[in-house]
Amino acid sequence: MRRREVIALFGGAAVTLLRPVAARAQQSGGMRRVGVLIGTAESDPESKRRVDALVGGLHDAGWIVGRNIRLDYRFSSGDPDSMRRYAMEIVDLKPDVIVVHSNDFLAALLQAGSPIPTVFAQIGDPVGSGFVESLAHPGGNLTGFTTFESEIGGKWLQTLKEFAPSMTRALVLFDAKIAANRAYFHAAETAAAALGITVTASALQDPSEFENAIGSFGEGPTGGLVVLPSPLTGVNREQIIALAAKHRMPAIYAFRFFAASGGLLSYGVDTGDLYRRAASYVDRILKGAKPAELPVQEPTKFDLVINLKTAKALGLDIPSALLTRADEVIE
Repeated sequence: MRRREVIALFGGAAVTLLRPVAARAQQSGGMRRVGVLIGTAESDPESKRRVDALVGGLHDAGWIVGRNIRLDYRFSSGDPDSMRRYAMEIVDLKPDVIVVHSNDFLAALLQAGSPIPTVFAQIGDPVGSGFVESLAHPGGNLTGFTTFESEIGGKWLQTLKEFAPSMTRALVLFDAKIAANRAYFHAAETAAAALGITVTASALQDPSEFENAIGSFGEGPTGGLVVLPSPLTGVNREQIIALAAKHRMPAIYAFRFFAASGGLLSYGVDTGDLYRRAASYVDRILKGAKPAELPVQEPTKFDLVINLKTAKALGLDIPSALLTRADEVIE
């Protein structure tokens, strides 16, 4: 992946390229610097969505890229080595604030020993993962915006069962390196008995493992798939969705971009909203607030998105009550 110190970014959010020395010289006169770590590839449309939302939120707060703020980006498509390397690169740039996406990238940043005020977005279970002391009082130099608490694992399984009532088995795909993923799986296990479902865990670390895991499970009848959120599953969503379709398995995902890519349904937060809100914390820190004084904020709304075309391909007759409950139906 190509390194970028500053990127002329995406559509309406153009970034004026500045020489590093000149930018640092201007900082005392008003030019501030923000490092941004995103755990998806630069070419991924979801990366564009996140960056556009962050830049738009900063613009609304009066921070104009190239005029009074400079953004340094690093993108990693789920590779742990690149995450560690890019985290260290951003720390070495000594920005005023760092914005970081994903549990993996945040863990890499903390391993780099960063003393820089940091705002996270799209982080799952930050207390259980050991990132912050509590939501109300995060402590240290870290705060931000969460996606899910551990109980969501049971909700995903329950929602999938509503869409596929005949399902008696569920395969849960997750990244064992992420503490939040382990918590989501345990919540799904707890909910499974009451739903009449046997849950099987598949802890994966490499995309090459997807085909065997899904294919082996898909050989049996009445199976479903729960895909937990991580850079590994997000970056490789096209492969996972194709395998679910090949084996005719109903599947639920954590984010809308899975359903938009052909997944059956998603239940989760609006990722763009998280980055717009993260921009408000960047603004407050640049104006003197300390991360420890800013409570970690949880999502206020969860969206149910149904891909009707995929449902028809799987032969699922979605009840009208569920379609009415959906926030979005993709046809």
